Amino acid sequence: ASLFVTGRTLTVDGGQTLRASVVHQVVGAARPARRAKNVIFFLGDGMGGAAITAARLLSKGITEGRYQGLLEMDTMQHRGIVGTSGADSIATDSANSMSAYMTGHKSSVNAMGVYESNATDPTAHPRVETMAELVRRARGMAVGVVTTAEVQDATPAAVWAHTRRRSEYAEIMNQALRPAQRPDVLLGGGLASLLPKSQTGSKRTDERNLVAEFQALGYAHAQDRAQLRTAVAGRPRQLLGLFQFGNMNVYLDRQHTRNPAVLGTWTDQPTLPEMTEAALGVLAEHRDGFFLMVEGASIDKMEHPLDGTRAVYDTIEFDQAIGAARRWARNRDDTLIVVTADHNHSMSIVGTHDRRRAAGRAGNGVYAEAGFPTYVDTTGDGFPDDPDPEVGLFFGWSNHPDHSDDFQHDPVPLQPALLDAATGRAVDNPADDAGGELQTGNLPFNQTNCVHTVEDVAIVASGPGSDRFAGFLDNTEVFHAMIDALGLDA
Repeated sequence: ASLFVTGRTLTVDGGQTLRASVVHQVVGAARPARRAKNVIFFLGDGMGGAAITAARLLSKGITEGRYQGLLEMDTMQHRGIVGTSGADSIATDSANSMSAYMTGHKSSVNAMGVYESNATDPTAHPRVETMAELVRRARGMAVGVVTTAEVQDATPAAVWAHTRRRSEYAEIMNQALRPAQRPDVLLGGGLASLLPKSQTGSKRTDERNLVAEFQALGYAHAQDRAQLRTAVAGRPRQLLGLFQFGNMNVYLDRQHTRNPAVLGTWTDQPTLPEMTEAALGVLAEHRDGFFLMVEGASIDKMEHPLDGTRAVYDTIEFDQAIGAARRWARNRDDTLIVVTADHNHSMSIVGTHDRRRAAGRAGNGVYAEAGFPTYVDTTGDGFPDDPDPEVGLFFGWSNHPDHSDDFQHDPVPLQPALLDAATGRAVDNPADDAGGELQTGNLPFNQTNCVHTVEDVAIVASGPGSDRFAGFLDNTEVFHAMIDALGLDA
């Protein structure tokens, strides 16, 4: 490897001058003995060790300290750890951390596919080629993106998009229609950013109908599980599936309790394993191979509001999607599967909460008093029948706002804290865990949710080139390991 520095000055619209000075590391590729044709990249958003451990506890069970089974991600061939810090801070968000995976370059908080500059236009910052652009340009590969979030959210969008501001959903979707950036499969939530502003649920400020534009390009389209099955049966070359106006509902609400007050009219959303199988069915028809990214998005989205149970159920669903991909690849020797997280989170598993002992904090057990939780899975689907048994997990949080906690599962997801308009400070949400004990926060006073943490995350891999994922990797090195596994000459 060698290091060199380049400087560049360019002028953008309005006469703005941008200057960049970049340190480059040239990495010599270590080609695997067997080249991969396909790469399936699984990203558990915010999936730290606590989420994985809790998923194993709930889905497999434990007896006298021994797990009764292992997760799919537990049985991959190679295991390592990843450092997730960005160019501007040790504490990352999903945009710049996923961008590092998808470009091999560091970026800044809220940015993807760009180097931060002094441009005021979020699309005018110097761009870095994304995974979608690279694999299509260099080898004509197909690209798939599957998520339980809005498809414009930071993690899925980083596969193809260039922007300094991750919230530019309309622009991100406009970019998704450009030939060099366009995914062949796009499944998840986020319909609101594709509908013309005159239609119910739209978040656009114009009358463009991006669903119609995708269909005009030959994409099959689905808005529920039944339509997805029908679309895939037609063996399309491209597929667009959008199953909520915003983020898809989390597994516990979508598949388990199915509360109409939570789901609204979106009562037939597919699962992440079903979307993964659908994407593989379409992408496998492309003879030059494919890159597929699958995100379990709401692990993170439920950890932010301190909802440990919902985060764990989504981790189990994410692991089952990995199982679907591994079954698809079982009799093949041409597919690399990589599983990791973009950043860590504040959740930890401290012990158990036993409401038979007492309500609230007095029911928390640690060390010998913790014993074992009493989750039961009578159906064998990998998900406990009751998310709130008499003895459940005691979730702890390393950072949080002032909030109340009764240490039990919330039937309806709520924010733990609200922003007081008069003071600009977060205050306890009286509707969440009413009667619970106040937990004094440790975050800056304007934070209403817990935030990401800086600790390393795990990475596991199987298939050709998977040995490159053992040991410690910077998040940018994950990109290079995938590219080298493909034997791809950029």
